[in-house]
Parts: sequence; structure tokens; C-alpha cells
Amino acid sequence: MNNHVMLVGHVGAAPETRVFDTGTKLTSFSLAVKMLAGTQKERTVWFKVKAWGPVADRAEKYVTRGRELVVTGQLDIETYTAEGNIRKDKPVIRLTTFHLCGKKPEADTGETPVEAEAQPDAVAENTEKTSRKKSAA
Repeated sequence: MNNHVMLVGHVGAAPETRVFDTGTKLTSFSLAVKMLAGTQKERTVWFKVKAWGPVADRAEKYVTRGRELVVTGQLDIETYTAEGNIRKDKPVIRLTTFHLCGKKPEADTGETPVEAEAQPDAVAENTEKTSRKKSAA
């Protein structure tokens, strides 16, 4: 695959999920990525991230505002017409995988371990094991 993008950043607003008539799910969110360019000051660049299907399900469940993520996907370009009938392009990341990292934001419920994100079954296993340990104590 020639078109491969990996970014580390923080989620902007809470993800938005749409379900189409076909049953296909789309979850989208913005990702703030800090960048350095030569001798310039650090600046923040915002990316739109879109997840489809099973990845959208996981993003809807685990991605929260302020959360630090590593996202992997493909770069896509969406074209739109701006004011004055000017054609513009904007980059969009078509999400294939993501991993939670860093500390959880204050509003986060604290459900999942960081490494378990890519494998939802591991989340259930770890939660079950933790519950059993607490019960045994």
C-alpha cells in the first residue's frame, strides 16, 4: 500500500456517528497534531478522521474528546465548493486502526486498557479478569 498515514494527536470534539440506510456506520472526529517546521514555532494542524464499518463501531465506543490517539489510515482528498464558487480540497484520514495512548481525559469513564483498543475481545477479557481479582480480594 503506497498511501499510508500515521499520526499522533488529540481528539478535538466528541466523535459524531451516522448510520446510513444500508446499515453502514460512519464515525468522524477531528484530530489536532502538533507540528514543527524547521526553525518555526510549533503549530497545531487539524485533520478530519473518518472511520467506516467495524472501525467506526470501536471509534464510537472508545474515542473521546481530548484523548490522545495514534491513528493509521489512508490519506483521502474531499473536494467542496467554497464561497465565491471556488473549488477547494481538504485532506481526510480514512481510519484503518487506532490506539489509545497517554492519560485518560477527566471526562473519560476509564473502561479500557490502552493496548486492548485494536482487539475489542481483549477489552472484555481484561475487564473480566480485573473483576475476578477484585472479587477474590
